[in-house]
Formats: sequence, structure tokens, C-alpha cells
Amino acid sequence: MKIAIIGAGCSGLTAIKNLTEAGLTDLVCFEKNNQIGGNWVYTANTGHSSVCETTHIISSKPMSQFSDFPMPDDYPDYPSHQQVLRYFQAYARHFDLEKYISFNTAVERVEKITGDRWRLQLSDGTAPEFDYLLVANGHHAAPRHPEWKADFNGQYLHAHDFKTNRDFAGKRVLVVGAGNSGCDCAVESSRVAARVDISVRSPQYIVPKFFMGRPTDTFAASMQWLPKAIRDQLQRFSLRIQIGRYSDYGLPEPDFPPTRSHPTVNSELLDKIRHGKVHPRPGIREIAGQTVHFTDGSQAEYDVLIAATGYKIRMPFFDPDFINWEDVTSIPLYLRMFHPEHPSLIFIGLVQPQGCIWPLSEAQAKLAGQLISGKTALPPNWRKQALLEAKHAEQDFIPNPRHSVEVHYLPYLKQLKRAMGKAATAS
Repeated sequence: MKIAIIGAGCSGLTAIKNLTEAGLTDLVCFEKNNQIGGNWVYTANTGHSSVCETTHIISSKPMSQFSDFPMPDDYPDYPSHQQVLRYFQAYARHFDLEKYISFNTAVERVEKITGDRWRLQLSDGTAPEFDYLLVANGHHAAPRHPEWKADFNGQYLHAHDFKTNRDFAGKRVLVVGAGNSGCDCAVESSRVAARVDISVRSPQYIVPKFFMGRPTDTFAASMQWLPKAIRDQLQRFSLRIQIGRYSDYGLPEPDFPPTRSHPTVNSELLDKIRHGKVHPRPGIREIAGQTVHFTDGSQAEYDVLIAATGYKIRMPFFDPDFINWEDVTSIPLYLRMFHPEHPSLIFIGLVQPQGCIWPLSEAQAKLAGQLISGKTALPPNWRKQALLEAKHAEQDFIPNPRHSVEVHYLPYLKQLKRAMGKAATAS
């Protein structure tokens, strides 16, 4: 079988590693940049999807590392982006992955041809054909801009282009959105700006990185044996002990369980609010020039507006009539990997877990290797299951494009492992 992989970030790397371990060596991974690492390759250039200068991961080391390649002992609980990139580089060297990667080669167009095969139009002018296509290009490259973007006359940028706080010294900054990127932008800007406000339209759980001296995600993992209703109550209770009420910080109080929405993991924002360095604001009603009018009737002027308004799931190499998931609230993929209409198309890393994505991409890649090599097969009803999973996801999470690929970390990992353990009859 000839196999193509798009992207040599964390998901693409573990795809190469696990497919070759399954005996599938007739493969090539196309990477548009000149090195591995995806958005963990920091650059100050805007427009390139990368972390910002001070980024540390928000999942802990033990919950983030690949199963057979631990992070170094001297790494902290939450490694920096430089350490993460070195980890991926070491992973690629250890398993000799780069020989399968075609660098500086962008996939410009993908076309399905007869026999469930795929033709790839590449930036070098060639058009090779493959039996299987694994898409591992990530989903944080196409910013979702707000409708009022053009109404603001000051400096506007999306959090995607926030690389450093140096440009905001002495300025009045408004950050829109309290997700992980928004809180990071607000905290970093507050170190140098004259004033930083953060506009929060809807309630959001903001979770400190540590609880009782342990990384919060390891504490949450230790409670997985409990019924979901009890876990939700314990998580809310533990947050109340740690931080009090969100209303004490001027933030809207969530009226839903923590697991219904993607959490924000940040230990600094609440501290900055109580020290007067970041000021919460409600949602935006309208913008005129550099004046922002909020839904509570207040208004203020800003020099800079940073939109931390999320990302669209965009795969520019597919024709929009073929696959377009930019504005949907759920995506019908079996195990979040397999498209019901295209059995030779497999997505690796197209999930947003309440935890770290890398171990999940690893498990997905192992399953893909088993299936392509014939060691396992999909169940007869897998296409129907894809549709049911999409419906269940809309029930598990608040319906919103932000949650279209959301998964519960440990339950989803167990689901993948169960699938790997089954030798079902192919459909």
C-alpha cells in the first residue's frame, strides 16, 4: 500500500512511527516547512502558525508524552515550547523518521480518484497517487475573525499572530475571548501595557495548573473511576476551594459542568485580575473607530484589539464541495478518524481533547497501522457509528464550532485502545 501523510507536526511524526512499526514503509510525509514540529517551531513572523515567545504547554509532562518515549527527567511539570520542540526532534531521531519526510513540499490539492485512491498536486509540480491518505495538518492554522473586525480603527490582530508583548508597551489593550489563547495574551500584555481589559461573552472555567501540589490533569485522571456526575461535582467543589467564585473576579459564573466545555488552564489570569493588571469586561455590542461599546452599556477606547476568537477547521487542499467543516458543531467521523464516505481517508490529530493531543494521535496512528496492514478491520456498522458519535458529541459538549472536534481525553483513549483490541469483520 502506498500511503501519504500530510504534515510533520506531532501527529504526522507519530503516524510515520506507528505505520512503519506495522510494516508499512511505502509512505511519504509531505511537510511544507523545512523542519519538523508544526506550530511548535517558534517564529516571530506573523501569518505563520506557531506558539508565542513565552508559551509553555497546558497539559503536564506525564499526561503529554508518547507512551514509549518519555520526556527527559529534567523537564519541568509544564515544559516550554523550546523543550517541546527538542522532544519532538529527539523522537524523530530516535525512530529515524525524517527519511520518510519530504520537506519544503506543500500539498496544494487533493483529488479522489478511482478505487478509493488519492492524487496529490504538490508544490514541486508533481502529482503522485496513493492508496491511503492520512491528514495530520492540525486545526490551529485558520483564524476565526469576528464580524466587527473591520469596525475597529486601531491595531487589530488575531491571537494567532500574537508572538511577543513588546509591541504593546504603554498601550491600551482589549483581548476578546477567555480561552487558553485569550488568557495568555491578556497575561503577557499586562506585563507591559498601560491597561489590559478582557472581554468575556460567555462563562468559562479557568482552571489553575496545580491542585494540592500536583498538576491538575493528573488529579483529574485519578478520579476517572468515579461516575461522571460525581466527578463533575468534585471538580466544581475543588475549584470553589481553590479560587472561590468566578463572580469574585468579575467573570460570569458557569452554569454547566466543567466537562461540557473546553477548559482554560491558566494559573496567572485570576491573579492578574485581583492585582488590577487585567480588567474583565462583558461581551461587545458594537465598535465605532477605537471605541468599544459593551453589552452592559459601558464603553472604552483602545489602541490594540486582540481577537482570541478561535480557529476554523480548514483543509485548503480539499475542494470545499468535497469537505468543508469550518462552521459545523460536530463532525461525523468514526472514532474521530474515519470518514463514512471515504474509507481510505484517515484523520490523525483532528481532535481537541480535555488534555493533551499527542498521546491520542499516537493511539490513532497505531490503530491506523493495524487497519491498513490488515491486522484489524473496522466493524460492519462503522459508518452508522460515525453519525451516532457526532450526535453524542453535541449532547456531551455545548453545541458550538469550538467543540466540533472536542473529546474527553481518557474515555476517548480507552475507546481507541478497545478498537485496537478487536479483530472485527470488514464492512
